[in-house]
Amino acid sequence: MEVILSALMIMCMRIVDVTIGTIRTIMVIQRRKWLAGFLGFLEVTVWIVAIRHIMIHIDNLWNILGYSTGFGLGNVIGITLEQKFGFGFIQVYVISMHYADNIANELRKNKFGVTILPAEGGSGGHTILVILTTRKRQGELLEIVDKIDPKAFISIQSATPYRGYIYPK
Repeated sequence: MEVILSALMIMCMRIVDVTIGTIRTIMVIQRRKWLAGFLGFLEVTVWIVAIRHIMIHIDNLWNILGYSTGFGLGNVIGITLEQKFGFGFIQVYVISMHYADNIANELRKNKFGVTILPAEGGSGGHTILVILTTRKRQGELLEIVDKIDPKAFISIQSATPYRGYIYPK
């Protein structure tokens, strides 16, 4: 029983440190250096405690499996939390063949900032809608676009506003 509890403890510590590491990586990308530094401190502290226990009991296969399982689950949980909390910003490009103005108007009604750009494609003139918003509002934005034009081309990229972003009220 002690062997299984040891493996479960290692697995839980690994889930915690990898989850923190996943969120820390996102904070680094978003240039949130103080939060990334704090999360890095927590991540490594938990990791050191886990790896110390593994090294003392290196001959226990269950501990190694707990460590590996915790690593895999930590990635899944970290990504899930990031998606749920929606840290940071995204830049969305929408190309709609016939409904660009309708989409832009509806997005603006819902407090999204929209920039309309003329574009030239292989089949002629098009309109590109550029939207910068919080990742939290991604689902809402996509729902609005899909209601108006389910065939619209949509591209989403992570974004880091540098200057001039106007936060919606």
